[in-house]
Amino acid sequence: MSFGPPPTGFGPPASPAWTPPTEVEQALFKAKSGDDWAAYFATLAENRLFFEVRRDKVDDGASGTYPVFGFDPRAGGPIWAMYTAGMLPAPEPNRVFNWNTLKWFARVWVPTDPPTIVVNPGSPCEAFLPAAPPHSATWAQYSRGEDDPEPSLRLRTLGVGGPLHGPVAHGLACGALLCVNNGSWWNAMAWHGSGYPNERKRLREWWGITTREEWLSALSGLLACESHSSVWEFTLRLRRTIARDFGGHVDAGYWRQAAANVIRANSAGSVMVTDDGVTKTGPRPESETEARIEGVQRLIGRITRYEARMRADGVLDEGRYVTSVDAWDLGRASKMARWGLGARFGTVKEAESAVIQAGHNAAREYRSWQDFSAGYILGRCLHFDDEEFGDWYQDMVSAHRILMSEPGSPWLNIPFR
Repeated sequence: MSFGPPPTGFGPPASPAWTPPTEVEQALFKAKSGDDWAAYFATLAENRLFFEVRRDKVDDGASGTYPVFGFDPRAGGPIWAMYTAGMLPAPEPNRVFNWNTLKWFARVWVPTDPPTIVVNPGSPCEAFLPAAPPHSATWAQYSRGEDDPEPSLRLRTLGVGGPLHGPVAHGLACGALLCVNNGSWWNAMAWHGSGYPNERKRLREWWGITTREEWLSALSGLLACESHSSVWEFTLRLRRTIARDFGGHVDAGYWRQAAANVIRANSAGSVMVTDDGVTKTGPRPESETEARIEGVQRLIGRITRYEARMRADGVLDEGRYVTSVDAWDLGRASKMARWGLGARFGTVKEAESAVIQAGHNAAREYRSWQDFSAGYILGRCLHFDDEEFGDWYQDMVSAHRILMSEPGSPWLNIPFR
């Protein structure tokens, strides 16, 4: 099928010196340079398309979309601006965006809406699309439905607009497992994510966060590695101590017995001297102590089985073990900083500072990206997977393999320490 130019068109000629931020804008730029409408529309159909919405309406929970329209003298009047992810402006407190599919723009258009949609306005891959039928049918037919067109489990990098090296990039790379799993840009510091309404929904439904104060508290807990079980860390650090003191492999049976000895010793009561005097703590009931021992020994079994599976899947090298699951908190802290920015609970400066801190804390705790990844995966699985080795585990293994193998991976290009 051949396509003639719509009533409006590509706009100014493409500039050959322009560097597109992602492969999406590169494809649009190439199509524009070749006057290839079919390729241009197909690229739009394969990606999320963002548009500005009224923040007050979203915050009030009002039903409806409430887009914000603009004005462009080249179009002779009002326009509806549409952005690919790499062309979104830096986050501002009261300017927010949502996304939808190409087909959706044609379906929801009404005569009172602007007659022209402008794709990536002002950029070298800009195009003017007639928004009204029958012209909209020309570009809407390329859509594949109303579902999210972007696949997950892939590495995506901003070539322009996101750091590739340095402390910020290192901290962002700590969240790369989640970014690959979700198909989001690993080095996007100016985070819009899945759009303002969806970022708010994510924090509300998964974290119970609805205010700036709650976001700051959650972020602080993650950076301090206080958002996972202290029992996990006690158990792993005990093995780490045994390995350091005696060297070599730590037998699981010895590990279990050592855990029992430590728990019994800690349950016997103690005397502490403080500024306020002498404080005595009585012994814990034997039944409580034995229940703790049984729980930790079961946990040791779970950990060793996960580690055996991770060795078989190439996440852990033979003879290696997980030293800490703090990576699970620090990886999520890297993302929590950006989620809060996307939800407008924080600023770019605050998010960047937290991302840098996450990277610094990770470098103090781990020796390599591989060690960090194993700690993250184990923490995630201890929390969610219940030894099913299902999606909670398999998706992370797939993301790990991508990050440890693809040439553009931050884990292959950014030193861990």
